[in-house]
This record gives sequence, C-alpha cells and structure tokens, in this order.
Amino acid sequence: MSKGKVTRFFKKYFWEGQKLDDTQLEALKELSHDASLTQKLLVKYRRFVGLLIPALIVQSLWWMQAIRHDYFSLFPERYLMSITMIFGATVAGMTSEGGGAVAFPVMTLALAIAPGVARDFSLMIQATGMSCASFTIIWMKIKLENNSVVFCSIGAIAGMILGLEVIDELLTPAQKKLGFVCIWFSFAFSLFLLNREHKRKTYDQIQNLNAWKRSFLVFAGFLGGIFSAVAGSGVDICSFSVLTLLFRVSEKVATPTSILLMAFNSLVGCYWKTFMMGGLEEDAWGFLKVCAPVVVIFAPLGSFLSSHFHRQVLAFLVYILDTIALVG
Repeated sequence: MSKGKVTRFFKKYFWEGQKLDDTQLEALKELSHDASLTQKLLVKYRRFVGLLIPALIVQSLWWMQAIRHDYFSLFPERYLMSITMIFGATVAGMTSEGGGAVAFPVMTLALAIAPGVARDFSLMIQATGMSCASFTIIWMKIKLENNSVVFCSIGAIAGMILGLEVIDELLTPAQKKLGFVCIWFSFAFSLFLLNREHKRKTYDQIQNLNAWKRSFLVFAGFLGGIFSAVAGSGVDICSFSVLTLLFRVSEKVATPTSILLMAFNSLVGCYWKTFMMGGLEEDAWGFLKVCAPVVVIFAPLGSFLSSHFHRQVLAFLVYILDTIALVG
C-alpha cells in the first residue's frame, strides 16, 4: 500500500474522531481564537484534562495508603496481575467488555484462582478503573444512550442482588468459567454476522422508544446483573449486545454507554458484598492493592483512544477478545 493509502486507512479506522454530544459541539464552534486558558482547557483540551483528573486523584490516595501500609511488599507475589491489568484496564476502557472480562479468565484459567476471588476482584477493579473511565467519558462529553443507562441500571441492581444471594451458590466453578466465555462468544459471533452487512445503518439513539423497548432494557440489565454477580462482569456486554443487535445503535455510542453501566453495577456489587454478605474475599483486596494504580491510568486512556476509533474497530476488538477467551 502507498503511504497515502496507509494514512487514509489509519485516519478512517483509528482516528475517525469523537462522537460528542450537541453541547460540546456547539462549545467548540463558539470557542474564539483569543479565548482564555481556562476556556481552552474546558473546551478545546477537555479530553486531556479528563484523563488527568481521575488519575491524579486516585494515584494520590493510593500512594498515601501504599506508603502507610506497605503495599509494595505485595508485588513480588502478585505482580503478574498488575501486568495483566495494564491490558485488562485498557480493554475495559476501550470496549464493551469490563476489566473482569480479562481478569476473570486469566485468574481462573491461567492462575488457578478460585472463581469467588476472581469475581470479587473483577467487581472491585471495575469499580475503581471503570469509574475513572466513566468520569473521563462524561467529562469529554461523549455521546451516550441515556435510556440504556437508566433502564439497564434498574434491572441490573435486582439481577446483581439475586445473582449474589441465590444463583452464585448454585453453579460450580467449571460452569462459571465455561458459561462466561460461551455466552460472550455467542454474542461476538452474532455481531460479526450482523456487521457483514455492508454499510449497515446505525443510529446514535434508540429509535421510537416505547414501553416494550424500555422493558427489554430493564430485562437485559437484569440478566447482565446476574452474569456480573457470577463472573464479575456482564451488564456491560448485555447492554452492548441489545443496543447493537436489536436497536442498531452504533458501537461508538454503545461502548461508552456500557462502560458507565458496568462501573455503576460494580459499585452496587461491592456494596452488597461488603455490607450485606459479610465482606469481599480477602485475597481480592490484595490483588486490588497492586492493580489500582495501573487501572486508573489505563482505563481512562482506553476510553480516550476508543472514542476516536471507527465502530468496526470496536466490534473487531470484541470478536478477538471473546474468541481468545473461548479458546483459553
């Protein structure tokens, strides 16, 4: 390929541009050349500020705790998860699959860690990293499907509680591992078949929202909450699959929407396990301590990068991740 073709290919698929909400687009149009530094930071350079704020806040808190309680002694035995979560956090911020989609199979399949510990760690690390990524998405004013955020969250709360209290105890570790990868590979394959339709028409919002569509979003959130209770993540990919497969919402809108959902659902799961079920697994806390400083950098960075990708690139990342998980 010539240099010009390579450049056009890169710009089309990896630097297409962000899909911003109307208020941010209007602010960019109205920004004058002689605007103050504050105005430029809040409008023109808003995306870079959105990366720095969560990283600086969480890093400051982590370093104070690490020095006071000697977290550094945990790294010799747990550093593999710190390395894993560089990739996992980037994936969590970049795609509809939370950090648990990487952490859970790595911990259970590769490191032989109990699914309960892997599930609790997935919830905790997503509550940390994906909350930071959510802040970055909201701060950058990336376009979201707000109806999905609201109605999927309603169902996800009920699903998370039912999953933790009842369903988690009914499944064996092997069923949790295999169920996790098989369900999401099925979705990835369905999305692949759908995207074979050349120039498939997509929308930024659910069209003609009505009662049955709202009900279906609640149901999708409910199922996702159950999956999250068992494997640490699920409501994100459930929301993404419903938005893209059923309502034909663009992957560029469905992806950041799913990140907000998973961050909230992870916080709900951590709260319920801590205050209603006697606490999170002790080993999971140890893994969180060595991974937190990594995810608060790479999860927002992943959100920043993915906001510039073409929707087909985002879909392709889902194909690859779910296929690797299934094979593993």
